Amino acid sequence: MIRRRRHAFTLVELLVVIAIISVLMSLLLPAVQKVREAANRLKCQNNLKQIGLAVQTYHDNMNVLPPGRDAKGFGAPAHLLPYIEMGNLHKQIDFNNPPPPIDPVTPNVTGVTVKLYLCPSDTNILPVGAGGNNYRANSGSIILNGVPSSNPSDPNYNFPACNGVIYALSRVRITDVTDGTSTTACFSEMRKGDYSNGTSTDIVDTFRPGTFPNNADEARAQCLSMDITDLSKQGKSNGQVWIGSDHSDTRYYHVLLPNERSCMFPPGRIATTANSLHTAGVNMVMCDGSVHFIGNSIDLPTWRALGSRNGEEVVSGFGF
Repeated sequence: MIRRRRHAFTLVELLVVIAIISVLMSLLLPAVQKVREAANRLKCQNNLKQIGLAVQTYHDNMNVLPPGRDAKGFGAPAHLLPYIEMGNLHKQIDFNNPPPPIDPVTPNVTGVTVKLYLCPSDTNILPVGAGGNNYRANSGSIILNGVPSSNPSDPNYNFPACNGVIYALSRVRITDVTDGTSTTACFSEMRKGDYSNGTSTDIVDTFRPGTFPNNADEARAQCLSMDITDLSKQGKSNGQVWIGSDHSDTRYYHVLLPNERSCMFPPGRIATTANSLHTAGVNMVMCDGSVHFIGNSIDLPTWRALGSRNGEEVVSGFGF
């Protein structure tokens, strides 16, 4: 009987096969990641579309847009819960008292996850007890954190009022959006924080330059020129929660461009901006409910015009 010799892979052949597979994987992985990100961006746009519709329904019922911060400290996302099919969660909130703090030991309503408020591209996991948030309301291009003070001794006495649509103690109506609902931003994106003041994360953190700007141009220049490696300049790094109303939780400003730095200038002047993990821009829903992708390269006057409800600017061709 003739025995047939079995042919086995030599070590060289095995290494060649492994190399080929590695090359194929290196070629396929970016394509898979690109497809996944496209799906995430589409999901994110749908989330913003639902938020935009919820804002409109809220206005239909209340004859005013939701406040960026009410008298007790709740922001727009908390007030929108009944209009995004989260009425049961809304009923669990005591709006007569301030929002409960994050409690990792005995999680409360603050730690509830609201999926519509999370962008799938941002996979940063927050601590137990913190229900994250990726969507913030437009407070405008004026750096005031709220309404101007009527106290002459206050540094913000007679400061220009916010020109966005949802800001601290706001009561804006659709009829107040004289620039047009299709060219005025309602909500955009912001990444969740790193929860560490011992780590400087440029796009995610809100920094404290220690300066006192008088307008948006000064705020942007001072924010971009600061040394972010100086950990004493850390302002807020502890992430975002949907139930609150802080400028780094549920509101943003059209002061710096998308995906530039965010800064705070106490007392009461803010320049947090929109940012995301999408490539080269952010998603945004306008006051008419339309959703656009805004590139990082948008020119500054147009970006600020999108943040203003009544600046009488003419805006066109701003997104895709």
